[in-house]
Amino acid sequence: MRTGEINALEWKHIDFDQDLILVRQSIVKGKLENTKTDGSMRDIPMVPLVRAALLAQRKLVSEDCRWVFAQRNGDPINLVNFTNRVWHPLLRHLGLAPRRPYQTRHTAATLMLASGENPEWVARTLGHANTEMLFRVYSRYVPNLTRNDGKAFTGLVTASSMPTSSTPRTKDAPQGTTTPLSVLTRKQLEALVAQLQQQ
Repeated sequence: MRTGEINALEWKHIDFDQDLILVRQSIVKGKLENTKTDGSMRDIPMVPLVRAALLAQRKLVSEDCRWVFAQRNGDPINLVNFTNRVWHPLLRHLGLAPRRPYQTRHTAATLMLASGENPEWVARTLGHANTEMLFRVYSRYVPNLTRNDGKAFTGLVTASSMPTSSTPRTKDAPQGTTTPLSVLTRKQLEALVAQLQQQ
């Protein structure tokens, strides 16, 4: 989520029954506003760690507080105050270089992509209209998206030329031999790619 979306998050937007975070608003320069774009209004699936963290947070906030992350006076988090008094001191304590809280969004996106999550799902989760910005911003940080040594292609070609019972063969090919990639049909190529992805 964007920083403003997190700071504007209300408990009514947390659906523990469906494990969803409903992004419906944002705080920009201290003012409650609609989300950045129509595509930014979205439902984010809660992974188990996030669910556990939100359940723990619920116990820390008074029952009558509408904000998920609130200041002591019950108001939503003030970004400048939080950054200067909590965030930067925490980074110094951990020996990390200064960065904006917003950069945790980039970290999350990079880790999701690096772990192999579907880029379209990641884009929707981030509130992007499509994957164009996702690849433009994050691809250089993710090794399996930026591999440029030919190993992925070599693996595909090599695997397809190894004799296995599940490798596509033409009718006339003798048992134990394989068909060159160039003569496979589109359907056979798709089946081969699906098979290699499962390995």
